[in-house]
Amino acid sequence: MSTRKAAVIDMGTNTFHLLIVEIEEGDFHTIYKEKVPVKIGQGGINQDRLEESAIARAHNTLTHFKAVIDGEGITEIFAFATSAVRNAENGAEFVKEVKDKLGIEINVISGEKEAQLIYEGIKLSGSLNGHCELMMDIGGGSVEFIIGSAKEAVWKQSFEIGGQRLVELFHHHDPILQSEIDQMSGYLEKKLAPLIAALDIYKPTGLVGASGTFDTLTDIYFESMLQCKLTGRHVFELPTSDYHQIHKSLISKTREERLVIPGMIPMRVDMIVVASCLIEFILRYVPVNSITCSHYALKEGAIATLAHRSLEEKSW
Repeated sequence: MSTRKAAVIDMGTNTFHLLIVEIEEGDFHTIYKEKVPVKIGQGGINQDRLEESAIARAHNTLTHFKAVIDGEGITEIFAFATSAVRNAENGAEFVKEVKDKLGIEINVISGEKEAQLIYEGIKLSGSLNGHCELMMDIGGGSVEFIIGSAKEAVWKQSFEIGGQRLVELFHHHDPILQSEIDQMSGYLEKKLAPLIAALDIYKPTGLVGASGTFDTLTDIYFESMLQCKLTGRHVFELPTSDYHQIHKSLISKTREERLVIPGMIPMRVDMIVVASCLIEFILRYVPVNSITCSHYALKEGAIATLAHRSLEEKSW
């Protein structure tokens, strides 16, 4: 029975995640995890550039992650970057710098591959059943939508409308103005036309939100109910009526007021307003009584894929 350790670095537009896992016979368990709000897309994402200050934060965080990985004696490192890096004109230069200075080879994955890995993560969590559902993952740079069931994904697409992009385009006042919400809604109507068409074809009956924003929304919900989320659970239900109440609260508060909402974490406070507006928009097309929230998403999908491969298979 062979066991091996591996490190996965998920370089999202807003947050960098490090997971160290032990892999055994196609399965894995996490032995260490850490997340840092690097915000690599901040300031330049809508100009398709990585700002120098963002690159400096990324290098500092990756240097720290590499020290942790080396401390565990791990040589199998799978690092991947998403929207901010794949769209940046200086993204390739950043990837080369990281390889030269730290020896970390970054896989810049496509939006389609990102959607597939998110689907694998959601499926692994146990969030899906035999019914057709819409899955969504709100990142800082892109948002991935998948339509399918536990059996297969029948449609998937990545859209460059992530939280950091929406903040810079629309969230100019605090609290956000209704006119800004209306402008965002019109923008989403145009950008998400392919999704809206797919929803009409496949008619999903459920909505599954992956990680990030949905983790925070369920934290806020459980705090409001004076309940604790059970450790070890990967799937939570958020009643839509309660979600709407949380949404109304979020769009009516300033940043300082949002920070003190029980369950809110600082790294989510800036993007959660536009992310929640996006969820409100989607609920117009997929009316459900409850939102299923999967704690697993991209990084867990990557680990699941990694667990079923040999050491020699390096490409995604």
